[in-house]
Order: sequence, then structure tokens, then C-alpha cells
Amino acid sequence: MRVLFMGTPDFAAVSLAALYDGGFDVAGVFTQPDKPVGRKQVLTPSPVKVLAQAHGTPVYQPAKMRDGTALELARGASPDVIAVVAYGRILPVEILALPKLGCVNIHGSLLPKYRGAAPIQWAVLNGEKETGVTAQYMAQALDSGDIIDARRVAVGDGETAGELFGRLAPIGAALLCDVLRAVGAGTAARTAQDEAEATFAPPLTKEMAQIDWNKDADEIVNLVRGLNPWPVAQALIAGTALRVYAASAAGEAPGAHPGEIVSADGGGIRVAAGRGCVLLRELQAPGGKRMAAADYLRGHPILP
Repeated sequence: MRVLFMGTPDFAAVSLAALYDGGFDVAGVFTQPDKPVGRKQVLTPSPVKVLAQAHGTPVYQPAKMRDGTALELARGASPDVIAVVAYGRILPVEILALPKLGCVNIHGSLLPKYRGAAPIQWAVLNGEKETGVTAQYMAQALDSGDIIDARRVAVGDGETAGELFGRLAPIGAALLCDVLRAVGAGTAARTAQDEAEATFAPPLTKEMAQIDWNKDADEIVNLVRGLNPWPVAQALIAGTALRVYAASAAGEAPGAHPGEIVSADGGGIRVAAGRGCVLLRELQAPGGKRMAAADYLRGHPILP
């Protein structure tokens, strides 16, 4: 089975590595164009490109998907199946129709919940206790294709989106390998999604990062978890805009107003919310390093 793989970030690279380790014939790799990274804007290849080049696999980075270039590159790879994991591009119908065994996508949610660009982050933002990965045949509408198989995973208490990414990546990789073998053998299941159960997970934005202290403590904690590692929640504390990497619910503070600092000590900075309190445990000041709130307070004491 000749597999044309399409993916970009670390999450996708784990799946590509599993294909190599599993003995699949990776005919080529599509990934997004190199992007400038860091303050010096150094042009940097994606993790998928780095891995593919290390294995001597042809790498294609079309800037557009609908001008015919991507179709010709895909056709040149002569794939039996196309495997897509966090590619970040929508495939035109001509590419979807190209491989005889279809196009298989690994998506970081239990479809039809959380279709879209940021399913893992939104599961955390919404305080879900369970999520997973789904293998689906790709269709024209976003993440709407028939389901082949899925793996369920419990979301840990306090787990961040970044940590959940790390746990789901190898699960998705194993699922992809199992599903591709089933597709090749003609034994893959095919179950239509229930459109009435569909929800969406739009891209995250920097505008989401500002903490609204009028919300309940649990909502604020989920925001901190879901926006870690990007774009990272932010709060104005004692006149300083701080990035908040870790927080937890911390009881009640009767009479305190939302946003009021209740305590600031070795345990962290405790702030009143609309209901309950939030303990800020890991912070980063502008131009500073990420650190425990207790360490920050040693150099920046705060009086509640």
C-alpha cells in the first residue's frame, strides 16, 4: 500500500513516524511551507518535513491547494491511500477523489464533537472529562466523513491542552496504522456521523487570552489549561500584565470582588472570581522567564 501522508506539526510527525516503523510505503509527504520562527524570524521547516527528509521521502509544500499544482504532485506520488493528520489545509474534491482506497483523517476528538481546527484545546476549555481521537474517511464538508474507528481517553484533572496533545499523539498514530491496515484489507468499518450531535472547534485567537474574573473559578482554570501552550492566558495583577501557565480553583472568599487579590504567598496568588477563587501557580512577567508564582513574589511582593 502506497501512502501519501499530509501533516505539519509535532502531533502529525508522531503518526508519520509510526508509519515508517510499521513498514508502510510512504510515497511522499505534503506539509505546509517553511515559516519564520522566533524573534529573528528564522525560516523553519515543520516537524513533519524534518522527519520525512531524514527518511529520504519526497516532500511537497504547495502554497495553494486549488490551482492544480497540489493535484499534480499528489497524482505523481501514485498513492493507494492518502493519510491526513493535522495538515492545516482543506483538500479540494479532486484530491479527495484521487486515491482508490480514499483519504483517511485522524482527528483529535470524538467526532462529531469538536469538528474544526482546535478540537483538543476546546475539549479542555469546555472542561470535558473525556475526549479521544477519531479515524474518518474524508469528505468535502469539514470533518464530516464517515467514521472508521475511535479511541476514547479520559482528560486528567488539571491537564493542559499541551499535555493532552502529547498523550493523544501516539494514540492517534497507533489508530492510523490499524485503520490503514483495515482499509487495505477491505475490512474497515464505515459509520455515518450524526449531524445533530456535531459541534465545532474554531481556531484559537490571542483575543481569548485575557482572563475575565467575573466568570466562575472553574471556567477560568479551564481557560488557563486550554490556552497552554498557546496563546497562554493573561491577567493584570497589581498593575503588571502576567501570562498565566497554571492555576487551580481555591475555595471561596466571601465579600471579595471579582479580580480582587485575596492572598499572595508561598502557595501563589489567590484571586477572587465571579464564584470562588483562582490560585495562580505559574506565571511569566513581560520579558521574564516562566516561573512558579512563589518565585515571582519573592522579587515582586504583592499586598492583598
